[in-house]
Amino acid sequence: MKSYYIYIIRHGLTSGNTQARYIGHTDEPLSPEGIEQIKTMKKEYEYPMPDAVFSSPLKRCTETAKMIYPALTPIEMDGLIEYNFGEFEGKTAAELENHPLFADWLAGRQGVAPPFGESNEDFAKRIAQTFIKIVDSMLTTGTQKCAIVTHGGVMNALLSFFGLPEAPMHEWATAGGCGYMLRITPSLWSQAKKLEVAAQIPFLPGEEQDIYGHTDEDFNVEDYLYD
Repeated sequence: MKSYYIYIIRHGLTSGNTQARYIGHTDEPLSPEGIEQIKTMKKEYEYPMPDAVFSSPLKRCTETAKMIYPALTPIEMDGLIEYNFGEFEGKTAAELENHPLFADWLAGRQGVAPPFGESNEDFAKRIAQTFIKIVDSMLTTGTQKCAIVTHGGVMNALLSFFGLPEAPMHEWATAGGCGYMLRITPSLWSQAKKLEVAAQIPFLPGEEQDIYGHTDEDFNVEDYLYD
């Protein structure tokens, strides 16, 4: 059975990241530290090569995508943009602790959103629809490998929605320039909208081929379809 692969990667560090600020739609570029972070990752590790690269249109993602895959032009998708924090944008948790909505929003209460921002439900719907569009286009066109360079919140949410093994959002958190190799089996995707989180990326030198062989041998779609 033919498998398809998505390499989902978090952008490098920005100044807002290092200050622990809620940075969603603010179009921050990579910080000098973030640029060095990606350069070091490329030097010491190996990123799998895709046929196409999708990216959030914000600078920190397009810059990361171009550094990792300089030969490919990122296909920018608005649906991959980070959460819209509204009035919480640019602030830290400490600065928001007395805001009347902050505690309920942080607890994930249904229907609660930052003023002028996105609700958790709207965010989930937006990114899920975008991801489904990417996967379905891969299956339709026969594009076997693609990369998605996006934000930490987007990555964590998508993996909690679609990933196997199942895990809550916070367990998928990863550093800038890192991410996961996702293996899509058409039958599992069409019946359950699920995929296998097969490995962490980037790889150690020489590790990539062993990981492909391991996942193809050990993954059994029937384990998930007929539980």
